[in-house]
Amino acid sequence: MVTIKTEKEIKVLRDGGKILANITKKLRNAVKPGITTGQLEQMACSLIREAGGCPSFKGYKTNLDNIAFPTALCTSINDEVVHTPALPSRRLNVGDIVGIDIGMEYPAYASSFAKAMDDKEASAGKPCKENKKGLYTDMAITVPVGKVSKEAKKLINVTKKSLDLAIKQIKPNNKLTDIARAVQEYVESNGYSVVRDLVGHGVGYDVHEDPQIPNYVVEGKKFNNVILKPGMVLAIEPMVNVGSHEIKNVSDGLTIKTVDKSISAHFEHTIVVTEKGCEILTKT
Repeated sequence: MVTIKTEKEIKVLRDGGKILANITKKLRNAVKPGITTGQLEQMACSLIREAGGCPSFKGYKTNLDNIAFPTALCTSINDEVVHTPALPSRRLNVGDIVGIDIGMEYPAYASSFAKAMDDKEASAGKPCKENKKGLYTDMAITVPVGKVSKEAKKLINVTKKSLDLAIKQIKPNNKLTDIARAVQEYVESNGYSVVRDLVGHGVGYDVHEDPQIPNYVVEGKKFNNVILKPGMVLAIEPMVNVGSHEIKNVSDGLTIKTVDKSISAHFEHTIVVTEKGCEILTKT
């Protein structure tokens, strides 16, 4: 079921989104040759805790997952598309590109800290009353590590631009296919491919909600081509490969890579549909 958020809830999401955007900006600025994904993870956890939030990925487990996600960040390097845990720690080298995907529940309550933090971390944060939940925002960027190849630079620019074009299609009475078409046509016109086995999603009350939001045009009755309405909150996230759109899971059961080992990029924003268009809640 696709949910509509209230004005009060959107205010909370706006506050949380602004905080998450500022945290992501600090992580982006920290990326340089020699830094490790573990250092980025430690930084993210500290910044989220200081802001009164809780990392929404850490400890997250869907009904289909056998294991809980172990870190606050997904740090996907080069041919890793998404969902790569930040631990075990890996060093970033010149020429790499790294996707940083981060989600936050805000404000954090005691029950949230119990889920994602140990007792010491929980007591150091700002938990409120038990049995309450905050609201969720989600965003992702892909960052070059030092000097990268022309191909990598182009891939990052094309993926980011495809997200910008998708956002322009978010307004009342447009449909999910309008978003998908904008991404697919631009990406494919640049000779790249859109990942088809992973999608964007609704967000707000939970980490993942309906509707599923493909980045390519899906035909057929099985796809719920939702009409956009004010108050819907969406996580739009194109994932783009230099080579084939095909992907695979690897041995850790979480990381997803390109089948042909081509590099991949990922950008994401949390967006609310408004009466006149939309608002990017995680705008940096």
